[in-house]
Amino acid sequence: MNGRTVRRDSRRIVRLGDEDVALEIVREAGDMAVRFDDGASLKVVSSWRPGSPVWQGAVGGSAVSVQVRMVPNGFRRAHQGVEVTVYVYTEIEAAAVRLMPVKAQSDSGKKVLCPMPGLVMSIAVTEGQEVKAGETLAVVEAMKMENVLRAERDGIVKAIHAKPGATLAVDAVIMEFS
Repeated sequence: MNGRTVRRDSRRIVRLGDEDVALEIVREAGDMAVRFDDGASLKVVSSWRPGSPVWQGAVGGSAVSVQVRMVPNGFRRAHQGVEVTVYVYTEIEAAAVRLMPVKAQSDSGKKVLCPMPGLVMSIAVTEGQEVKAGETLAVVEAMKMENVLRAERDGIVKAIHAKPGATLAVDAVIMEFS
């Protein structure tokens, strides 16, 4: 850009769950520091680069290693068995995000739904059968591919609504659990 230095906004809003934390990232004596709006400051030292799977460094003088996976506008972090998604926004982005409607998670409850239009090739369980997580429930053929539907959790089959050879639409109920 014609030799001009690119300056990034040092103010950030970090979203942890439903809580927003306002902070500023500054350089102090060659190191990074995070200054919070309440006046607290935290020295952060690391040679981590975005894309590396593990963040290693020191936070407030304590050595820390954190597993990092990129997600849009943030990171999925795992440390000592706890996973959390951290979103990082500029102040303008954070204001826009607050205006966005929250997408409700779809929950099929205790039903197994057909994931795409297709032909039921087989049903591997019977009514009243106890199944374990990961066990095959049914096979649906779609676009010349067989899709194996497996139990997401342990349960007992309450009712089977589809038969082998049936053609189903998207979200058609194949079976229910009690």
